[in-house]
Amino acid sequence: MAVTRMLSDGSVVTLTICYKLFCCLFVYQASRQAAGIPGITPTEEKDGNLPDIVNSGSLHEFLVNLHERYGPVVSFWFGRRLVVSLGTVDVLKQHINPNKTLDPFETMLKSLLRYQSDSGNMSENHMRKKLYENGVTNCLRSNFALLLKLSEELLDKWLSYPESQHVPLCQHMLGFAMKSVTQMVMGSTFEDEQEVIRFQKNHGTVWSEIGKGFLDGSLDKSATRKKQYEDALMQLESILKKIIKERKGGNFSQHIFIDSLVQGNLNDQQILEDTMIFSLASCIITAKLCTWAVCFLTTYEEIQKKLYEEIDQVLGKGPITSEKIEELRYCRQVLCETVRTAKLTPVSARLQDIEGKIDKFIIPRETLVLHALGVVLQDPGTWSSPYKFCPERFDDDSAMRTFCLLGFSGARECPELRFAYMAATVLLSVLLRRLQLLSVQGQVIETKYELVTSSKEEAWITVSKRY
Repeated sequence: MAVTRMLSDGSVVTLTICYKLFCCLFVYQASRQAAGIPGITPTEEKDGNLPDIVNSGSLHEFLVNLHERYGPVVSFWFGRRLVVSLGTVDVLKQHINPNKTLDPFETMLKSLLRYQSDSGNMSENHMRKKLYENGVTNCLRSNFALLLKLSEELLDKWLSYPESQHVPLCQHMLGFAMKSVTQMVMGSTFEDEQEVIRFQKNHGTVWSEIGKGFLDGSLDKSATRKKQYEDALMQLESILKKIIKERKGGNFSQHIFIDSLVQGNLNDQQILEDTMIFSLASCIITAKLCTWAVCFLTTYEEIQKKLYEEIDQVLGKGPITSEKIEELRYCRQVLCETVRTAKLTPVSARLQDIEGKIDKFIIPRETLVLHALGVVLQDPGTWSSPYKFCPERFDDDSAMRTFCLLGFSGARECPELRFAYMAATVLLSVLLRRLQLLSVQGQVIETKYELVTSSKEEAWITVSKRY
């Protein structure tokens, strides 16, 4: 996929979507000297180090090896393009700009979907970001009862199972996420189970190509796959266009995410793009956060016991309310540790606007700079016992400050993750009140690192009734 664009000085560049990572990369004849930054030279003249990334299994695993060999600031090549990766908190602090309004995850997905990631000046982008964030806040506040209802429906299903039955965790968490996101973002149309199934099928087609088809160019090489991808994206967009029209012309009692954008006087294309990004990302992030959280709780029985005791103490036998949910401090620590240990989103990135300096290295303008979050999240220089699942580590304020810096909590937290935290908290509260979650003996869960980290195969659990 390539688009030719003329710059203000009359020169022409070609924009190419490269890898599952997102950015529109400016491909040009560049020097193979990496500005003195440690790293590896291109394996191939045309593809750079893309063959090395493929051989490593994922971009995350490639970056782990690269940082182990060359240190916190490393370089490699996407095609003819120099890429710099940052792999410690100290160097990330030097690069993160708190005044940046664009979320890296949003920028990535918009580029992959060929949407315009920066359509206005800084003031306009800030306004859209606030609309987006307020949309999540209002959506969660207005639809708490719906989130609770969907969690209780899953509980009832699990309660109906015999204790020996294996539960397909990934499948059920994806179903819960799809129902939650579609109804809370796009409204009552998705109370119809068949509508959710259709959305899930199209979502899966689009997301799987974002996850793999842009790494090796295989999508463009397969006419069948490309048509399936484009048809699925077109169907998702068609649904959104219909809902945008309905919400603009109607008066509804349920306030959904899309309403906040409609009321913000954005044009239809901006509403469509922002809703598409939020829907795609929230479904997968919510599903995987819930899946990994349950996996870790089945593995660490003492942590599950401690979480159950907090839920029992805070919620008692009374109704679950949004105010009480906010008091579940240990549950939030469990979810933060799930994000850290699973390396839920292992990479983000920014395009270097102006020439900058990281440590002693000069980063040239228009260099793609990766934040190797998966590397940083298990850096022994930052985290004690980094491979241990230990929610109590977030009792330490410095640990939470680091987590906020990386964008996993606080002011820099991406809206899709904020949605996922709330959905997961409600779901765990509902499930653990009535059930003990148990692992399947002998099961080994292998990890697949893409834009969002998942298990390679289905993860199975069993459940036991508490009463």
